Amino acid sequence: MDSFETLLARHRDAAERYVKFRLPAGEAEDVLQEVYITAYSHFDRLRDEGSFKPWLLAIAWAKCADWYRERARRQEIPLEETPERLLVQSRMGLVETAAVRDAVERLDVRDREMLYLAYWEQLPQRDIARRLGVPVGTVKSRLHAARERFRAAYPHPGTKGDERMKKTKLPEILPAYTIEPDPRAPFRVRWEELDGWPCVPKLGEKADWGLYEQPSRRRTEWTEMAVTGQAEVHGLRGVEIAAVQHDAEDYYRTGSVSEMERRFVVQLADGYVRCLAESHMEDGVRRLYTFLDGASFLDNWGYGPDNRGRPTDMYPRGAIRREGDTVTGAQAPECPDVVGRYAVTIGGKTYDTVCVMDVCCFNDAVVSEDYIDGNGRTVLWRRFNRDDWALEHFGGRPWSRQLPENQRLTVNGQTFVHWYDCVTDYIL
Repeated sequence: MDSFETLLARHRDAAERYVKFRLPAGEAEDVLQEVYITAYSHFDRLRDEGSFKPWLLAIAWAKCADWYRERARRQEIPLEETPERLLVQSRMGLVETAAVRDAVERLDVRDREMLYLAYWEQLPQRDIARRLGVPVGTVKSRLHAARERFRAAYPHPGTKGDERMKKTKLPEILPAYTIEPDPRAPFRVRWEELDGWPCVPKLGEKADWGLYEQPSRRRTEWTEMAVTGQAEVHGLRGVEIAAVQHDAEDYYRTGSVSEMERRFVVQLADGYVRCLAESHMEDGVRRLYTFLDGASFLDNWGYGPDNRGRPTDMYPRGAIRREGDTVTGAQAPECPDVVGRYAVTIGGKTYDTVCVMDVCCFNDAVVSEDYIDGNGRTVLWRRFNRDDWALEHFGGRPWSRQLPENQRLTVNGQTFVHWYDCVTDYIL
């Protein structure tokens, strides 16, 4: 691997452009020094020289966020009564996100500076005018415009559009299934599907899959996915996957719940599968996020250190242990892990599978089970919520009370409750 100085010289311009774009004029140099010092002190942790640029820019993103956070006297911008957290779609389905933070990060530098001075510093408009060297009237107009752009960027309820129904072979009611432990040793398998969106990122691949709530087993939404061609993001080559969600909630205010189109760029290389970019329509605007966009991307679509991805070679690593409904084990970077071999019978067919568990690796309140057959395809995917996950969005009652009939897991001493399942057209 090249020396730190050589790699930094190669990518210094990108870091400077990134920081100077995100911070007000005159603030970038000190932050850049912090970026370089942090990168130098952690350089020995970098596993791959080819990841130096995104790794450096991830540090830059964090330092810019620290710059705003350190000057914050409150944790949110008090615009009307906007809640701080909400639900959005991610690679593991619904997750909570810091809505105010994400909305502010979408604004340009001047808007962020104006909101910072008015709401974090709590300066009167006359003092803001004096600091910026502009008339008070200019401050009033800029502040009004910044508020309006914040409200436009901030999530708000959408409206339902037309309800055209597209047909799918996926059943409306999930067939009853059984999961029986197999005493034989788990087999080793190459699992190349994208996490939470089970399509293999290779030309010609496609998949339909549906989500089914429990215990009703009713289908709540379904998605069709297809690899559309090759793509490249910031110099990294992958493939583009088009995904259309049907019957889903209007998380991104597209004006339609019958069809929501989303696109991914996914890379399958060096024994890992990872997402490089995600885009969707939001308020009539195409939003594009890449692995260089910090937490707004990595919290929802990233995996592993430096977004290295999930290993495709799956075998028991011993990081997670399962005995019946009791699970113990470490979080990242060991996650996910194979915890046993199981016979899954669904729709009259029995599949020999290994169970791959993600124990709070993606989210500390979510556990998942993927039952993968010898072809590396998902037979059944099951999600469990920690008993206190996102209760404010679901009536305030613990999940064990909301879904008393559903299976429970005890994971590192905490209760997790089965919420929903996913199957693909692979099992049809």
